[in-house]
Amino acid sequence: MFKKIDTYLILSDVNRFYFTGFKSTFGCVILTENEKFFITDPRYAAEARKLITGFNVITTVGANFYDDIVKTLKKVEAKVVGYEDEYVTVASFKKLKSELDGFTLKPASADINDERLIKSEDEIAKIAAAEVVTQKALLKTLPLLKYGVTEKDISNEITYQMLSLGAEELAFENIVAFGVNTANPHHHPSMKKLEKNDMVTFDIGARVNGYCGDMTRTFCVGTPMEKLAKIHQIVLEAQAYALNNIKAGMTGREAHLLASEYITAHGYGNEFTHSLGHGIGVVVHEAPYLSPRSDEVLKENMVCSVEPGIYVDGLGGVRIEDLIVIKNDGAVNLTTLVDKKIDL
Repeated sequence: MFKKIDTYLILSDVNRFYFTGFKSTFGCVILTENEKFFITDPRYAAEARKLITGFNVITTVGANFYDDIVKTLKKVEAKVVGYEDEYVTVASFKKLKSELDGFTLKPASADINDERLIKSEDEIAKIAAAEVVTQKALLKTLPLLKYGVTEKDISNEITYQMLSLGAEELAFENIVAFGVNTANPHHHPSMKKLEKNDMVTFDIGARVNGYCGDMTRTFCVGTPMEKLAKIHQIVLEAQAYALNNIKAGMTGREAHLLASEYITAHGYGNEFTHSLGHGIGVVVHEAPYLSPRSDEVLKENMVCSVEPGIYVDGLGGVRIEDLIVIKNDGAVNLTTLVDKKIDL
């Protein structure tokens, strides 16, 4: 990380949390090879000193924020300062360039994000805990799937259950879809009521200790149409094939092809409209990406989703998603509490 850049300036909420483990809405992290600083205002400084280890915590106020950044950079004798080019706006960059005159600024989002790719055992445990809460919330909600209940009713219940089980918030907005709405991969819960023989898709995730869960299940409440039952079986088999064969050393593209080629061979290649999966951690979508365009090589202890789907407009759709930990000889599934069978 420090080969070409001697100091990193981190301003985004996400990466501040990643490096400190402390949630805040204001401040920055400065990293050198030997020292770490967290600059924040009085709302957070006292608590940060109690909770963050290994950091020098500096208290600032808004008017002095950039002055304190410059003082710290001079203190560590920074020369080349890496900044989050994917996060910093044009206006913010102009401000940085003006305030940090005398330092060489280099785009460094790639370097910073790469630090999050391979998860520690502690991070894997936190993601697993979030996935347990996610699954338990769904299991507690499923008995409420009665004819006449709305997508919003069920979404609200899932939220309640997640929070009751210890989530600090949702990892992302719930996706709850009934009937033909299941053909929309990112459907927003509506007032649509559950009807007899409807397909039902849940794509949900809890955030626990700052880390995200993410799972998808598709069921039928009643007797599924023959075509949808067949689609469900194809998606289930495609996912099983991918789960059984994905491992460290293959690229994101090769992982995607495990499922997409299976689905294509069964006649639904055009209806698999998204990538097989994505990395997950302090945000729900991050590298690596299991997509047809990804040449990134998967490595041990990356954590990814595996979520093939088939979507037929006017009929419905099926998606099934688990989280896995990539290993050299395969993968470990973190989503094992909720059955994948079509019938409830």
